[in-house]
Amino acid sequence: MRFEPLSIAGAYLVQPVPIEDERGFFARTWCAEEFAAQGLASELAQCSVSFNCRKGTLRGMHYQAAPYAEAKLVRCAKGAIYDVLLDLRTESPTYCKWIGVTLSDANSLMAYIPEGVAHGFQTLEDNTEVFYQISSLYCPESSHGVRWNDREFGIEWPLNCPILSHRDTNYPDFVRQVS
Repeated sequence: MRFEPLSIAGAYLVQPVPIEDERGFFARTWCAEEFAAQGLASELAQCSVSFNCRKGTLRGMHYQAAPYAEAKLVRCAKGAIYDVLLDLRTESPTYCKWIGVTLSDANSLMAYIPEGVAHGFQTLEDNTEVFYQISSLYCPESSHGVRWNDREFGIEWPLNCPILSHRDTNYPDFVRQVS
């Protein structure tokens, strides 16, 4: 795997390295040893999948707070998404900054999202499936989020009129903290 640092501290774009032959290819998408060598979370607690029927579906911006903070490795197994990472770590040099990358079944790229970084995505195609590998078990009491269109961040989503959940629409305004 190739690890390309993103502009959010501790975040990476991960690219599988395929071994090809006449049948197709084989590629590793997870190796605890390779992730540990990069200084990344290398233990998995659970895996999850998100299936999205319609183009324009927006899920996010979600994170899990300490002591149940989680790192995620996100891959689009079918279709395409615009994947957004938002740094909410007050001590980070990239606090309140965001980055968006396109993940798709065609490019096979994965996004590594460190603890303390909120995550969300918007589907770019109908019938899109997103696969998550997560370092910590889900804890509802520690599950939080910020509004997808909060002016504090100015996230630029690719599609207008997103399909949203009630929860994602109603997060309060974000208040920047000074560390």
